[in-house]
Amino acid sequence: MKLRSRFLMVGLLLANLSFAQAPVDVKGAFAFAAKQYEGMLRSHPDTTRFPQSTNPDGTPRDMKSDWWCSGFFGGSLWYLFEQTGDPKWKEAAHKWTMAVAKEQYNTRTHDLGFMLYCPFGNGYRLTKNPAYKPIMLTGAKSLATRFRPDYGVIKSWEGFKDRAGKRYEYPVIIDNMMNLEFLFWAARESGNKDLYNLSVTHADNTLKNHYRPDASSYHVILYGDGGKVEAKKTHQGAEDESAWSRGQAWGLYGYTVMYRETKDKKYLDHARRIADFMLNHKNMPADKIPYWDFDRPGEERDASAGAITAAALLELSTYGGPSAKTYFKNAEQMLQSLSTPAYRAALGENNHFILKHSVGHKPGNSEINTPLVYADYYYLEALLRYDTLRKKGGQKS
Repeated sequence: MKLRSRFLMVGLLLANLSFAQAPVDVKGAFAFAAKQYEGMLRSHPDTTRFPQSTNPDGTPRDMKSDWWCSGFFGGSLWYLFEQTGDPKWKEAAHKWTMAVAKEQYNTRTHDLGFMLYCPFGNGYRLTKNPAYKPIMLTGAKSLATRFRPDYGVIKSWEGFKDRAGKRYEYPVIIDNMMNLEFLFWAARESGNKDLYNLSVTHADNTLKNHYRPDASSYHVILYGDGGKVEAKKTHQGAEDESAWSRGQAWGLYGYTVMYRETKDKKYLDHARRIADFMLNHKNMPADKIPYWDFDRPGEERDASAGAITAAALLELSTYGGPSAKTYFKNAEQMLQSLSTPAYRAALGENNHFILKHSVGHKPGNSEINTPLVYADYYYLEALLRYDTLRKKGGQKS
């Protein structure tokens, strides 16, 4: 019996190893996503209410177009069109993209990259619809108004009050790195070099002020007169000095983009340091889907952090270096994990979102262990990147 048990254990181990090395079923994942989002479209006939999450009572949580996540649903629809070629997704994507067009004039948010570039940028890339370009260029100008040259950073929120109740007037969050890709695109398309330069300046000051020696990031840096750093805090993380997992993912993605857009090796080196911090962290779970904060092991996972990280690692793996294959393998494992029932919803459930178990703002008691629209978006983006890499033969499992 002992010998037989030993053989069974070895067999199970080999089966698990084999599973871990198997390629992600991209076609199957998109087929499931399409069925879920068909249900999402049926349940959202009104384009003034954007899918966001699930309320504590299980009902859908929808938001208006001025919410920072309003562009992700349209962006996901474009990814479905890209993978399937089905014109119904093109029609739906266009409809939900144009639903956020008025936000091109919104100068009270730093999130116009999410709101406009995710839907319009993907739509323009795939269709070259001439109506999309001027909307994005106007939006980029609106975003640029939030940059103060004497501070050297793009202002995130209109103000920030820390957990002790002290108010600051010029907060900058690590999430802001995600909006620079939009400005780089606008700089190329318009010839406006100022947009390029302010993006570089913002990234450099973020690199200087947001990061600790171990390559982990603070969430919020509070700037004062002349760009002086007044405080380093968190908003959505566990503690000021903890490593909020989605914040680490935003930075990883953002500095990978910075290298793509500038070819400045300091950004590539920094992106690799962030990746190594995350992947080698003692509290990174075996399935590679992070806890909502790296300093809160055993608490809720954040599928959105896993999806963003996977998308970033896949691009980072294309820039070579001794860890390129490691980055690809970890991204593959993240996608494998997200594609299992542990994180992927059952068909027709989860208010038609694809992924479960994300965390929006735990300290604020908001969106804890729920679906999130941007988790779906970056999951689909990572699947497309993964599929492209495998078809090109650049990385093999």
